[in-house]
Amino acid sequence: MATLVMKFGGTSVGSSKAIAQACDIVGSYTSQWKRLVVVVSAMSGVTDLLIQSAGSASRGDEKTYKSLIDELRRRHHSVIDDLIANDEVRNQLIDQIKEHLDELEAFCRSIHVLGEVTPRGMDTITSLGERMNARVVTSALQERGVNSQAINATDLIITDATFQNAMPLMDITRDKIQTQLVPLLNEGIVPIVTGFIASTEGGIITTLGRGGSDYTAAILGDCLDAAEVWTWTDVDGVMTADPRIVPEARVIPDLSFSEVSELAYFGAKVLHPKTIRPIMEREMPLWVKNTFNPSYPGTRITTSPKTKAGKVTAISTIRDLSMVTVEGRGMMGVPGIAARTFAAVARQGASVLMISQASSEQSICFVIPTTNVPSVIKSVEDEMALELTRRDIDRVWALDNIVIVTAVGAGLRNTPGIAGRIFSALGMANINVIAIAQGSSEFSISIVVAADEADYAMQQIHQEVILNG
Repeated sequence: MATLVMKFGGTSVGSSKAIAQACDIVGSYTSQWKRLVVVVSAMSGVTDLLIQSAGSASRGDEKTYKSLIDELRRRHHSVIDDLIANDEVRNQLIDQIKEHLDELEAFCRSIHVLGEVTPRGMDTITSLGERMNARVVTSALQERGVNSQAINATDLIITDATFQNAMPLMDITRDKIQTQLVPLLNEGIVPIVTGFIASTEGGIITTLGRGGSDYTAAILGDCLDAAEVWTWTDVDGVMTADPRIVPEARVIPDLSFSEVSELAYFGAKVLHPKTIRPIMEREMPLWVKNTFNPSYPGTRITTSPKTKAGKVTAISTIRDLSMVTVEGRGMMGVPGIAARTFAAVARQGASVLMISQASSEQSICFVIPTTNVPSVIKSVEDEMALELTRRDIDRVWALDNIVIVTAVGAGLRNTPGIAGRIFSALGMANINVIAIAQGSSEFSISIVVAADEADYAMQQIHQEVILNG
């Protein structure tokens, strides 16, 4: 019997109106899919409030963390009052919310005394948003006649102890999901599973990091051998560009998993690459749909989409970057300079987003987040102290206020003329290209431009290679 996994993000369950809409969607598909699993996020903004409450407590600001807890209470009570007509159910929900917020206040008092919050403690605190919202959504569904049951993912997804970015232990997780979810599905119950959170084998709460709720849905889809996974959000699908910057951006009907991975890496707010890995391995379709426009088809992501290879599919950007350059005429032909440079960068925990090296070997350039620049330059200078003294390396310096603009599409590397059209579009707009790189994966071409020209660059590339492609 085919299984469908649906995931609703924070904006899709962020208010009483949004939750009611999500419940209507779930109810409309219960007759079409006999086995339906729903993953829910915390209400939009709730995770931020939880993080802020812990941060305030660590700074000794009791007044602020208590006011944040009051705000969380007001938000959840307001939604419950709007959605739940049955007095008994409403009172039970309010009691459950109180238990969770009492737990939060107890944690904040402890953090207030200790003056710090550990990653393990933060995972427990941030898990509260999903734990509260899953119960609210479940009760709202039950009022609409949907036979549903709230399930904590801590009982299903078992991970290592890498708090705030835990990795699932898939064999144990698969056994848990099969044992606990399949019997409910066989009885016609719709499990409402908390996204984002999991636990260690010892029962300590963990979280799955960025894209956590999507990752939860992917894991469930994998372990249940689902036919499809649908992720509901507040846009009609994956767009060709950010519509706030490029008003002509349009929805992409079909995408490959590889294209989505490239878009996510280069800043687009789509699925995180780790999220889609379990789905890729199963080769099951993944849909991105709009909770507030459910009749729109959305974007279908598969291994082999219908899109034509060699065309630019979308454009994305990464901002707040700097380009660090290590340069010197004495670098020519000296082995190990690049390896030592990037070892020094790695010691600072900085993510290198793009690399460019002159064929003359007189310079190495790499792009990193601007916040990492001071520590990275010092680390490289320390590593190259002898070379700097001998003037083999002249200097290590940074160019700030740059943006990576990336064009993504299947088979770009083997398609003549694409790069030329991109640079022609930028040249006609008098936009200077600082650096370029083409991914060996064949799916992307990246350019570095000044931050104040990035939006115009996106608009020009979109017009030339997507709309006129």
